[in-house]
Amino acid sequence: MISQTGDFDVTADVTKLDDLLRELAPQVLGALVRRTGDFAAAEDAVQEALIAAARTWPRDGRPDHPRGWLIQTANRRFIDEIRQEQARRRREEFAAQRDVPTEDVEDTDDTLRLLFLCCHPALTSASAIALTLRAVGGLTTAEIAKAYLVPEATMAQRITRAKVRIKDAKFELDPTDERLRQVLHVLYLLFNEGYTSSSGPQLQRSDLSTEAIRLTRMVHALLPENGQVTGLLALMLLNDARRLARTGTAGELIPLADQDRTLWNRGFITEGLELAVDAFARPPLGEYQLQAAIAALHDEVDRAEDTDWPQILGLYDLLVSLSGNPMAKLNHAIAAAMVRGPEAGLELLVPLDAELAGHYRLDAVRGHLYEMLGQTESAASHFRAAARRTTSLPERDYLTTKAAAVSGAGRKPR
Repeated sequence: MISQTGDFDVTADVTKLDDLLRELAPQVLGALVRRTGDFAAAEDAVQEALIAAARTWPRDGRPDHPRGWLIQTANRRFIDEIRQEQARRRREEFAAQRDVPTEDVEDTDDTLRLLFLCCHPALTSASAIALTLRAVGGLTTAEIAKAYLVPEATMAQRITRAKVRIKDAKFELDPTDERLRQVLHVLYLLFNEGYTSSSGPQLQRSDLSTEAIRLTRMVHALLPENGQVTGLLALMLLNDARRLARTGTAGELIPLADQDRTLWNRGFITEGLELAVDAFARPPLGEYQLQAAIAALHDEVDRAEDTDWPQILGLYDLLVSLSGNPMAKLNHAIAAAMVRGPEAGLELLVPLDAELAGHYRLDAVRGHLYEMLGQTESAASHFRAAARRTTSLPERDYLTTKAAAVSGAGRKPR
């Protein structure tokens, strides 16, 4: 925020500055990697530039071109580091041959190239996802470690090794099938972390889901005829359309069936439905097209009781046969319960005891199905087990409340 005097308004919400820096960070990193070819050193320089911005902008005023300021500052930090270390003489000579940016920084967003670099085939899937979430998504190493249930030091080593492996990789777009599959998987995980945070006090992190949508739009612009890309964008828009209705005034979780659908983003729903139809018409059918079709069936009705569960069940049949994903199987069981009864859903959950052992969502679904059967004691027990296992505070509170509610409903009045 700029005051009438042109200075940065120090009373403005610090969150706005944090949001701006988070948005610009991958763009600045992409620009520096393109110039220097050194991912690890470029990331260090960008981090220093972000720290400098956080310290000086509230005092001296935000520059007219924040992105250009960050690129120039990061570039100077990069060159200073090279010059200060004699052991890096060869890199110093290499950097000296490159053009130092002028005051007129080119208006090029290298985030998409950075995304494809992070998903390089030389990396394992786990390393590519971690590096992308760190460099493009803006998650801290600690947040990524929590999401993957590993120590922070282990995740830091994984990210460091990933940077080393792609040190000499070309900074280019490479939309081959395998590379694209990895990119879409990373974007899908990034969106999901924003849509339902794996841990912490908030159910959603809209900065992450919004960034995932932005990046997916960029990939869609590059490959508009690809059904999987179109399906993923449709899926994101149809899910994100419900964002405002998913939490109450105190941040509490509101399940899909109880949401105020007048709060849903109709613009996103209209766009998402059009994309979902287009994606479904582009063979071969993949996971994102099927998930988008399921989301469309939820979003196109104004009342939860009008949901076309038989058609959703048919789509989950296809999705499970295609992917074999345990979470798809879990949702398939829910759809089966809605069509054939809770006993059918519970029967489909039995094989998942091995595939999803200890996962809170398996207990949560069992709790709901036992509640449908009127077996309140079993329902409460599973809700409590799920609450103990989740690291999301809103989900824990919701599950604890459900356990108390069904326990109370199951007590006979004296």
